[in-house]
Amino acid sequence: MSGRGGRATLVAVAVVLAWLVIGGVSGPYAGRLSEVATNDNAAFLPTDAEATRAQDLAGEFVDRQTIPALVVYERPSGITDADRQRVSADAARFAQIPGVVTPLPPPIPSDDGQALQVVVPADDAEGEEIGAVVEQLRDITGGDRDGLTVDVSGPAGLLADLIEVFSAIDGPLLLVTLVVVLVILLIVYRSPVLWIFPLLAAGMSYALASVFVYLLADADVVKLNGQAQGILTVLVFGAGTDYALLLIARYREELHRHDRPWDAMKTAWKGAAPAIIASGGTVIVSLLCLLLSSLNSNRALGPVAAIGIAATLLVMLTFLPALLVLGGRWAFWPRRPRADQADPRAEHGIWSRVAGFVARHARPIWLSTAVVLALLTLGLTQLGATTLGQSDLFTQRTDSVDGEEVIARHYPGGTGSPATIFTTEQTARQVAQVAKDVPGVADVRPLTAGPQTGPPEENATPKVVDGRVQLDATLADPPDSDGAERTIRELRVAVHQVPGADAVVGGFTAINVDTSDAAKRDQNVIIPVVLVVIAVILALLLRALLAPLLLIATVLLSFGATLGLCALLFRHVFDFPGVDSSFPLFAFVFLVALGIDYNIFLMSRVREESVKRGTRAGVLAGLAVTGGVITSAGIVLAATFSALAVLPLVVLVELGTAVAIGVLIDTIIVRSLLVPALAYDIGPKIWWPGRLSRANGEREARGAG
Repeated sequence: MSGRGGRATLVAVAVVLAWLVIGGVSGPYAGRLSEVATNDNAAFLPTDAEATRAQDLAGEFVDRQTIPALVVYERPSGITDADRQRVSADAARFAQIPGVVTPLPPPIPSDDGQALQVVVPADDAEGEEIGAVVEQLRDITGGDRDGLTVDVSGPAGLLADLIEVFSAIDGPLLLVTLVVVLVILLIVYRSPVLWIFPLLAAGMSYALASVFVYLLADADVVKLNGQAQGILTVLVFGAGTDYALLLIARYREELHRHDRPWDAMKTAWKGAAPAIIASGGTVIVSLLCLLLSSLNSNRALGPVAAIGIAATLLVMLTFLPALLVLGGRWAFWPRRPRADQADPRAEHGIWSRVAGFVARHARPIWLSTAVVLALLTLGLTQLGATTLGQSDLFTQRTDSVDGEEVIARHYPGGTGSPATIFTTEQTARQVAQVAKDVPGVADVRPLTAGPQTGPPEENATPKVVDGRVQLDATLADPPDSDGAERTIRELRVAVHQVPGADAVVGGFTAINVDTSDAAKRDQNVIIPVVLVVIAVILALLLRALLAPLLLIATVLLSFGATLGLCALLFRHVFDFPGVDSSFPLFAFVFLVALGIDYNIFLMSRVREESVKRGTRAGVLAGLAVTGGVITSAGIVLAATFSALAVLPLVVLVELGTAVAIGVLIDTIIVRSLLVPALAYDIGPKIWWPGRLSRANGEREARGAG
């Protein structure tokens, strides 16, 4: 026996050492993900989107693709000669910045004489380095002085601010996530030792995921952006800690039944691994359904997050068990479990009482909780999915937002970021006239050949490339506003009707329009596929059809209630203008995939207990022994997603809030009350049409007799 125990220890040591070597190799990549991340919205568009085709055509009209930075100077009392001299001097220095495409057009005065605007085209090939270009622009302007305010805005200014926000992922977000997990583990385990094991395993999972994501992004197999990077961080630590809690709880139970930690771990692994694998598999498959998206950004998030969960599963089912075996009973100090054959339910007094409450009031419980959740779904009328404007993207003031507001006060909103229209040379004049007649279009000018030293005349000779010309349409509204998007839709309808024009409309606003349309299409395609996939996995795991359908129904009800509650909070508490068009799909994938996890943890244990005790007794036993660990896991996951709030982006704050609230609703209401009460009330038929429904039915009928 001692020889067997010695071999088990050697195996555990070998596994731990192997993982430490892997961690040493992969660890540095966790801090290098930002090097291969990109935040260019246009690159994420579908290849068949009109804005994408327009972008391809635009590349034929210029030697280098550019993204404009708009430097705007404002003096409410009126621009002075000294101000003009300062602007001219600044513009001369702008032209010297590496990455700026020269010559620069002359400063554009506002009609009211209170502002000057300099359009600084930055080389689009600079990619993430555009942030450095904008930083130099801001250094040159030196900020506000003597009553003259200066802001750097436009698409390049917005991109620079986004890059700065996402730079916090490698530092503050990771640190906050670690601290949150550490605090909760200390509270859950009340041990100065045990928290080390799941946290170390979660860190190993993140390192392993990072190396694969880095290599794939560096090889351009996947597109990694800041949003996906942030979600990867919280998902790995949140889900990893969940799986660790479940395994450790089962290991603790088995230590009461076995003398040796190795035997306890073998039994615990066999009991917990199927649920953990099914849970992780459900999340992975659900995330991979994002590959059906028409948006490259969504397609990137799916594999990136799925890699994170796959790495987490591998680590939690190999590295963590080996650590726990080496730790033995002392890892649980000061509450070390003894091999006393104690009933697991004896350690869960609170949840045993909850189980008793469910048994006495099953039908009123599931009916009342279902009604409460259904009432919360009424808040969905306040959701108002839209494309957030530039001033609505951030939770705090930024230079690009301030500049956008200045431009809106003194210029047509689309100045410096026009819509681009590509049409045939023969129909150019007709298309230009039709475009000018569209409400919301302030001006239409052709792109001319030669250096652009100012806006061309309306009737200037356009530059012709392969029989096509480019028209720049200045919109009356800011390019990221709802009004500008309506104008783009009307503009497309108008120019498409010109015979023989073969007109294509692109530009910054058109990208937003096509992104929003693609997001709506994705919801209609991906959500049903995710539901079917989850139903199949649950049916295979539980070997039943009725139970999976009921579980999916409860998660959908929870999802609707979460979004309804969030809609009320976003509008009336956080004062957000709405939610981004991608929010409902992301919220659905994460809430349904992660929410079904807790039902998998519960119902897989209920089924195991039902085989031994009968369905109704199995429901109560499963609830009693899993209640504490699943609730702890839910709190960990909710807290880790709440860490997204450290990034001052409305879309990530909304997603983090929604997942946190949804997970808490799932763990506290759905999994603790609604599902057990419903399963208890239905009884053995919950396993229909499996054999367990008939066997348990006969057993409970005999018991009743």
